[in-house]
Amino acid sequence: MKSVLQALAAIAILLLAACSVTDTVGEKLTPYKIDIQQGNVVTQEMVAKLKPGMTKAQVRFVLGTPLIMDSFHANRWDYVYRYQKAGKLMEERKLALFFEQELLQRVEGDVVAASPTEEKKDPVAVGEPSRAAEQPEQDAAPTKKEKGFFGRMIEKIGF
Repeated sequence: MKSVLQALAAIAILLLAACSVTDTVGEKLTPYKIDIQQGNVVTQEMVAKLKPGMTKAQVRFVLGTPLIMDSFHANRWDYVYRYQKAGKLMEERKLALFFEQELLQRVEGDVVAASPTEEKKDPVAVGEPSRAAEQPEQDAAPTKKEKGFFGRMIEKIGF
């Protein structure tokens, strides 16, 4: 009987000791959360292709089918993109397009059109002095290109 009581006491001590360890183990062990990409990926280059007066079919060709086409607001299309990594929101973009009489009127949102990469050169007429001599050269700071979802994935893989 004495050995049975000693065994039960030892088991009780082990169980109580295990309860105090689970708090620190629970902080370290978390369930796996997948990366979630939802919505339409809309880049600056895609927005730069949009021009006022484009038809809905042309806009759909450039940006794809909108995520939200509200039947109460038929003249508004919403493009939403969200990227969550391990349950934390990493990137979110919203773009709203407004139409009047089936033609694009304006674009609103946090995705802006990309700036043109090539400078427009003014044609110089024959016999006119060059404008380059009149204006000093301006050093433009290089712009940092934002990597998209696939660019980040390729970088992580190591290609």
